[in-house]
Amino acid sequence: MPLINQIKEDIKTSLRAGDRLKVSTLRMLVAAVQQKEIDSRKDVSEDEVILIIQKQVQQRDEAATQFKEANRQDLFEKESEEAEILKKYLPEKLNQEETIQIIEEIINSIGATSVKDMGQVMSQLKEKAAGKIDMKIASNTVREKLS
Repeated sequence: MPLINQIKEDIKTSLRAGDRLKVSTLRMLVAAVQQKEIDSRKDVSEDEVILIIQKQVQQRDEAATQFKEANRQDLFEKESEEAEILKKYLPEKLNQEETIQIIEEIINSIGATSVKDMGQVMSQLKEKAAGKIDMKIASNTVREKLS
C-alpha cells in the first residue's frame, strides 16, 4: 500500500478513535503532499512523500525548541507529539556501520579520490538511500573518507 494511502487510512482510524491531535497532524501532512502535487502538476512519488514528512518533522522539532526556550510547555509538548506521530511514517534510519558501507561502495564504484568528488558521491548517496540516512552525518563521513 502506498504511504499516502496508509496515512489516509490512519486518519479514518484516528477519527473513529477520537484522536484529535493525530487527525489534525495527518491532515496537515496530506495537505502538504497535495500542495506539492498541485505545484509540480504531477503525482508525488514515495520518496517525495518521505521528504515532505522529513521536512514536516524538522519544522515541528524547530518549533518545539523555540517553544521550550520561550517557556511555553503546552506548545512544546504539542509540537513534540506531532513530530513523534510523523516520525512513525519515516523509514528506519541506517546505523553508522551500514552508512559507512554504502558510502565506501559509492566511492569505489565512481572512483572518487578527493574532496572534489564529494558532490558526485553525495548525489549517488541521495539516490541510493534517500530518507534512510542522516545526510549531515553522511556528509561528514564522505568528507572524512575523501580527505
